[in-house]
Amino acid sequence: MLLLAQLTDTHLFADSQKTMFGCLTNQTFAAVMQEIRQLAPSPDLLLLTGDISQDETAASYQYARSLIVPLGIPTYWLPGNHDQNPATITQLNGDCILGTKSFVQSGWRFILLDSAIVGQPAGCLAVSQLSWLATELQDARPTLVAIHHHPIACGLTDMDQIGLTNAHDLFAVLDRYNQVKLVICGHIHQEFSTQRGHIQYFGTPSTCIQLKPRQATLELDAQPPGFRLFRLYPDGRFETEVRRLATVP
Repeated sequence: MLLLAQLTDTHLFADSQKTMFGCLTNQTFAAVMQEIRQLAPSPDLLLLTGDISQDETAASYQYARSLIVPLGIPTYWLPGNHDQNPATITQLNGDCILGTKSFVQSGWRFILLDSAIVGQPAGCLAVSQLSWLATELQDARPTLVAIHHHPIACGLTDMDQIGLTNAHDLFAVLDRYNQVKLVICGHIHQEFSTQRGHIQYFGTPSTCIQLKPRQATLELDAQPPGFRLFRLYPDGRFETEVRRLATVP
């Protein structure tokens, strides 16, 4: 069994006293990382599914490194709409933080997609990404696909308008491959799950602010920050649960 922890939408700043809608995002990320540190057993992998930084500064990514690297857990990442400066986000890489976007561990294939569009909050998968995905899916192992922008509407109208704009192109690829077991995303700042065909789709709470589900406009939710755990079994089965902070900094 492989234990994966997904952390998403951390929205970190260079200045640890800066807030996002009143939330000290650097501090809530630190609190979530402390929860990760205390897990037993420890996760085999960490996956950051975008919007790692809020200000896109090198210092914000270095702050993420300062909390991740001491754990020594292999960590992979993909960009969100707030991670659009290649000169700074690539500073994440090094030590246990890896820039690889397709890899195999414990009998599972992991594929990390880049849906970010420069200057836009919505997402779109380039033809090159879709072609690469189809190539990677020639491997018949159980597969997890990760992407920042949600491909299926979550019911929060304002967020659904800035989701993955060409989700139909993604489905056209994924629907052909029965080994794809789940697609996980960030972006929506809330817990979400649904089934489409043979694939289950999951959204995960942010490590900072939460958004109320099934609203017309964006509204903050009182739910605390969190993360998601996946237990992945060699035969393609999986289990998942959301963990939330008991106390918010």
